[in-house]
This record gives sequence, C-alpha cells and structure tokens, in this order.
Amino acid sequence: MIPLELDLTDMDVIRDPFTAYGRARERSPLARVVAPGLSPMWALTRQEGARAVLADPRFEITSGSFLRPDVPDDCLPYLRTMSEMDGPEHLRLRRLVAPAFSARRAAAFRPRIERIVERLLDDLPGHAEDGSVDLLSHFARPLPMEVICELVGVPEPDRPRWRDYGAMIVAGAGQAFGAAIPGIIAGAKEAVARRRHEPADDLLSDLIRVQDEHGDRLGDTELVTLVWHLVLAGQTPTNLVANAVDVLLAHPAELAELRADPALMPRAVEELIRWCGPNLLTIPRYAREDADLYGHRVRKGETVTVALAAVNRDPRVYADPDRFDVMREPGAAGHLGFAHGPHFCLGASLARAQTDVALTALLRRSPGLALAVADAPRAPDPGTWRLLALPVTL
Repeated sequence: MIPLELDLTDMDVIRDPFTAYGRARERSPLARVVAPGLSPMWALTRQEGARAVLADPRFEITSGSFLRPDVPDDCLPYLRTMSEMDGPEHLRLRRLVAPAFSARRAAAFRPRIERIVERLLDDLPGHAEDGSVDLLSHFARPLPMEVICELVGVPEPDRPRWRDYGAMIVAGAGQAFGAAIPGIIAGAKEAVARRRHEPADDLLSDLIRVQDEHGDRLGDTELVTLVWHLVLAGQTPTNLVANAVDVLLAHPAELAELRADPALMPRAVEELIRWCGPNLLTIPRYAREDADLYGHRVRKGETVTVALAAVNRDPRVYADPDRFDVMREPGAAGHLGFAHGPHFCLGASLARAQTDVALTALLRRSPGLALAVADAPRAPDPGTWRLLALPVTL
C-alpha cells in the first residue's frame, strides 16, 4: 500500500490530528509527512514499527533533529544535549544521571510538588476576571518552572527571572525563545556553582554528588547542559495538565469516576498521556544507512519520525482506542508518550508526578470546575497538541 501523505499545513490535520493520523495508520504502517521548507519525513503509524525504529541504532538523533536558534558563541557548548548522543557517550551520561530522575526520587520529591501546586491554587481566585480564570496561564504554565526551580535550588529572589524563561520556552521557537537561552544558561551556571558550595536535598545536588564505580563524575559543562535541557524539556506538564483538564471536563462520566475514587489518578494520567498527550510527533531521526521499512526504501540521510497521534491509538494494541477511559488497564505495551528505547524521556517520572499532583489537588479543591467557554482555543501547531487558553470557573 502506498503511504498516505500528510501535509502539516492542512487545517484538517491541525484541527484533528488524531483522525488524520489514524486514517494514515489504517492505510499503511508508514506515512509521508510534508511541510513547506522542510524535507519530507517518513512517519511510523503503528506501535510495533514505532517501537522497533525508536530502538534501532540505524536511526539517530543529530543536531539536524532540532531547530537551532541564534545564540552567542559562549552558549554553543551547552546546546548539545544527551538527546543528540548515541553509543558509549550516551550510555555514560545516562548511567550517571538516571538515579536522579528515577521514579523513587520523583516520589520523594512529591511533597514539594504538592506545596507548589497548593500555592498556585491558592492564588487562582486572585487572577479571576468576570467570574473565570485562565487555568493555562495561572496554573498549568507556571507549574513546571516552579518545580524546576525547586529541583535545582534557585533562590526565591531569582525565580521571577526563571518564570519568564519558562514562558518564553513554552511559547516555542522564535526571537523570544532564542533571547531566553543566554539567560537560562547563565542561571544554570549560577545554580551549579551554588550547589557545589552549598549541597542540598535536590536534583542538582544529586547530580553533583553522583559518581560511577570507576569514579567518573559529571563536569560543569555537562551539569549546565542538563539544567538547560531540564528547562527546555521540562515544560511538557504545561500542555499535558491543560489538555487533561480540557478532556476531563468534556467527559463528565470519567470525571465523576475520578472524583469518586482519587486512587485511580495514576492510571488516569497514563490514559491522558495516551489519549491527549501534547507531542504529536517524536524528535526526527536520520537514517545512518539505507534501510527497508515495510517494503519502502529509506535512503541514508532521510528523516524518520513516529506519529504519536497514531501509534497511541493503534487498535492492534488498545481495545476501542478512540475512547477515553480512566479505568483502562495500561497493559503490557503501554503508550509511547515518552518515546521508547535509549532516548526514552529521562523526566517521565517527574512529568507523571506533576500531572498526578496537579489534577488531584485541582479536582479536590474545585468540585464545581467547569469550562467558561464552549471550546477552549487551540494553537495551530502541527507538532504539539496544545491550548492557547483554558478559561474555567472554579
């Protein structure tokens, strides 16, 4: 079967990517994704093939996988993150940093996340206008950066600056994004220097202390790069929490189940990541050599991605996949919302914890929570399923 071609500028794809990618998935396990100014990409649409490619060393993430903003030369050494590394270099860094990002460490950090969430919820009524408040601007958007400030020990007087950085990152590529990078890197250098002299119970201190069985440790450039990448990648809960609230309010029966039994929240978070996770496509990978994918020749240097909007609703894996169900058993396969293989998202446990804590507290404190508009406006973003605002009544 000839793969379906999806134009990322097509408004049908932008408005409802799950239907568009689902149609491509049922036609072929491989699709072609095109957009003006970009080279065409091969996109895996079924979970079996997606898992195989994400774990296949023939397809690599390189500097070309990212849009590089213009930054001063002194920032360049910090832009190459672990995502771009493979082989021994990647394994070394992953081995050193993984304990600090474990599910156990995220659970230990949960009480601090709870305090941050409660404080943001305390402030919400003060942001109300005409009886409603934008939950995206005043809750979901500031949450990740507040958590990151706790993770790296940013002093309270410096946090307004970091909050501004977070807002610029969430806004995506553009002049503001590029302008934020030198400040983020400067702040990361300050944080690393501070924790070298004043260790504390936080993630950055963990990373500074860690060494492997050979005495290998992270250097300052690696630590600053990790903090910068944490700021960049750590904004995912903004869109995940906002999407989750929007979906729950549109599914009152599922919301009632969750209110009746808050212990369902961890399972509901997995279902929300599967059903309305913000990432529609994975980071593009480049073929190191010619390869065959489902009878199609992928040439060396061509780009391959995974259509998460398709594979996370693959009927070969999930029963009734287009139905949102907070009671759904995660199953052995699970979703690919945090990718798979060597580049599985390092911050997955923290993102899960933030989403769980945020939704649990919000539903507990706002029993009358409702959308203040018929439809919350969405960004015309072909790569990210995200809202522009989420006006609610509390």
